[in-house]
Amino acid sequence: MTSLIEVYPPLGVFRRALADCGGRVMLVGGALRDYYLGRPCCDFDFAVENGAIALSRKLARRLKASFVLLDAQAGCARIVKKSDGAVWTFDLTDWRGTSIRQDLHKRDFTINALATDIKAASMDVPEILEVRGARRDIKTGRIRMVGPKAFKDDPLRLLRAFSLSAGLGFQIDARTRLQIKKDARLITAAAVERVREEIFKVLTSPRAYETLSDMDKMGLLPRVMPQITVMYGIHQGGYHHLDVWRHSLDVVRNLEELTQEPGFDGRIKAYLDEIIGGGHTRAALLKMAALLHDIGKPQTRRQAQGRTTFHGHEHAGERITRLVARQLKLSVKERYFLEDAVRMHLRPGYLSNFKRPSEKAVFRYMRDSGAEAAGIALLAMADQAATRGPLTTGEKTRHHAKICRMLLERYFASKEQKPRQRLLTGHDLINVLKLKPSELFGKILSQVEEAHALGKIKTKQEALALARKILKD
Repeated sequence: MTSLIEVYPPLGVFRRALADCGGRVMLVGGALRDYYLGRPCCDFDFAVENGAIALSRKLARRLKASFVLLDAQAGCARIVKKSDGAVWTFDLTDWRGTSIRQDLHKRDFTINALATDIKAASMDVPEILEVRGARRDIKTGRIRMVGPKAFKDDPLRLLRAFSLSAGLGFQIDARTRLQIKKDARLITAAAVERVREEIFKVLTSPRAYETLSDMDKMGLLPRVMPQITVMYGIHQGGYHHLDVWRHSLDVVRNLEELTQEPGFDGRIKAYLDEIIGGGHTRAALLKMAALLHDIGKPQTRRQAQGRTTFHGHEHAGERITRLVARQLKLSVKERYFLEDAVRMHLRPGYLSNFKRPSEKAVFRYMRDSGAEAAGIALLAMADQAATRGPLTTGEKTRHHAKICRMLLERYFASKEQKPRQRLLTGHDLINVLKLKPSELFGKILSQVEEAHALGKIKTKQEALALARKILKD
């Protein structure tokens, strides 16, 4: 195999900084696992014989990098180095035990129970220490706990088993699954921030649907997102073939299938890969929105004349989604994204109620959804595809998809055009029409913008005339 330093150049930089430092420093865990799998890596973990925090401070100065204290009691710190647009992280932790072998026996899963002396690593194949058949499990794609106390030592490992499974495509072995089910209640002791990041690792993977379904069956998902349990067993009437919760999971599956199709539009892929907030992509947040889009249905379920209705569930869902976002300590941008997606997920469907929706209706959708117009259209497509009850027809589903594709084209076409010059501004309302700033400004400017976009007015004078008419009315 190619040497570690050649595969991961940041290790060479780190190793040179270690040149005159005493004590053993072992590269451990994920980087070595990824080395065997031929995967890229920019996050490196090290087990240090002693003094990991002091060593981290010294290396951060030498590398001209940032130092972050992670856990003073456990002797754990992080070095963050930025170089040529890339970000490398080096986490250093004191040995858990009196030897590196004892340390490896206290790790989470066998596929991470690997170590090599970074000072000894050369351009040749490194000498790698392993415990309990680590390399065999990497080769066979198996996630297996190192010991029965793995989850008691760190409850977050309950989720990490699934995030690793989702990211690597590995299977969790039977004995480990039994222990996860037995210890599932422990997850509530893990820090919310750590829980959130494991969930987003799952959402970022191409296997979110199957992993979330498995986490639900194992009793983990309802413990970290208790709000979802209201959707269990809520039947939806003739247009649906699944209850609210299973339908929501199916929407996640449809989103993944839709965005993983061969030849999928490159513009949409780039759009979905954009970071919204907290280091999380639009694609991952859209899957979260799919999971929550109907969470308001149980609260709004009504029976009328033999029909089941959920009027206003998008607004009830928006309020519950706000609680979920706050519980997971998401950023304000992420919370707004989820709230908007849940509140507006029905809008493309309303447009599809017409054979050809009016330009005014399309304009208002684009205006109200803003940067998320394309994402909400994708969510609506996935939602409709997961609606396969006896009252749903193939013709309606195809027409709905056609309208959503039109919205996608409109969104990306608008990105390629120069922004339209506004005919009227707030200054015009003050200086020309002698108005004082008020809520009326927004109403006037919005109606003028809409008329301009629809080609009903073309000049500033026409815009002022419309503004005067709005005032008069």
